[in-house]
Amino acid sequence: MAEITTDHDAIRKWAESKGGRPAAVARTHQGGDVGIIRIMFPDAPNSEHDALTEITWDEFFEEFEERELALLYEPDGRFSKLVGRDTVEKREHGEHKAAR
Repeated sequence: MAEITTDHDAIRKWAESKGGRPAAVARTHQGGDVGIIRIMFPDAPNSEHDALTEITWDEFFEEFEERELALLYEPDGRFSKLVGRDTVEKREHGEHKAAR
């Protein structure tokens, strides 16, 4: 069952326990702009880490807060998706088609 969190310590602990690292999509990571953020799992089968650039956790969480994101993740797996906090709120109120 997937869970959702915005807690930086929980996100970092979960990601690192699965071999995850903070990253940005390489084509969007230019100059002073971090770009689109992701958590990459370089050792995972079918990983697309070649298209990602590793960044610091500070850069990751600065962008995470600026874009008002939340992490949808499987505590016992590697599945994760960054979603807008507004999407989480809408889904909590019954709008199941809400997406971002």
